[in-house]
Amino acid sequence: MNVQTTIPATIDLATIKGRQQVAWGSGDYAVVGTTLQIVGENLCEAVDLRSGQRVLDVAAGNGNATLAAARRFADVLSTDYVGALLERGRERAKAEHLPVTFQEADAEALPFADASFDTVLSTFGVMFTPNQEQAASELLRVCRPGGKIGLANWTPEGFIGQLFKSIGKYVPPAPGVKSPALWGTKARLDALFGPHATVAAESRHFAFRYKSPRHMLEIFRGYYGPVLKAFAAIDPAAQQGLEKDLLALFDTFNTSRDGTLVAPSEYLEVIITKKT
Repeated sequence: MNVQTTIPATIDLATIKGRQQVAWGSGDYAVVGTTLQIVGENLCEAVDLRSGQRVLDVAAGNGNATLAAARRFADVLSTDYVGALLERGRERAKAEHLPVTFQEADAEALPFADASFDTVLSTFGVMFTPNQEQAASELLRVCRPGGKIGLANWTPEGFIGQLFKSIGKYVPPAPGVKSPALWGTKARLDALFGPHATVAAESRHFAFRYKSPRHMLEIFRGYYGPVLKAFAAIDPAAQQGLEKDLLALFDTFNTSRDGTLVAPSEYLEVIITKKT
């Protein structure tokens, strides 16, 4: 693939990736991740997944797309660079008696041969890689000609996109690294994949459902790595400010009027078909 993968020399990608790995490994993302299972199911339907297909789930987390593909009798390989998350996926697969292979792997350096998979999936995973061009190149490389890449990516304007924007006011992102939310825009996807594939994207919504806005804050602060690490990185006064901002954001998106939280979050459901 002749995809541009250069990053300015001033950006230490190894350090950034190491910090990300620590963040996603902190807390217990599976507590949040399991609530997103329906996204994996819908993505497998969107790519028209067939039994017997060779499927790779990239940055799989605790395995939502992995399990959805395995339930459709695909041959699934689930990967992530956080071993603890793969272990949670392994536990879920074992509980459901689903045959899945799990392997630690970096989305920017997938240890698989060219054209190894019929379908490549990632739900709210690969979008967080610091080198977006390299990650896109790897997804294309391991997908066979005519195969499909199915992605679910949070949009910049949606609930989670705005959550990360709120965090960024207190813990600024590394300079020079592109926002993960760009993966939730058609223009960015066309730039990353367009020369080598056709890109179709549709706006979807996932509704976060919690007992209350305060309950969601407690869950995200205790288990969702990026939020947990953001609070840990700032002083008590800033923590109070971030908490106030997040609760205000939750109230803005909350459609419930009974004290619970129902917050629809926009994401792009993306189907990329690699050119033959």
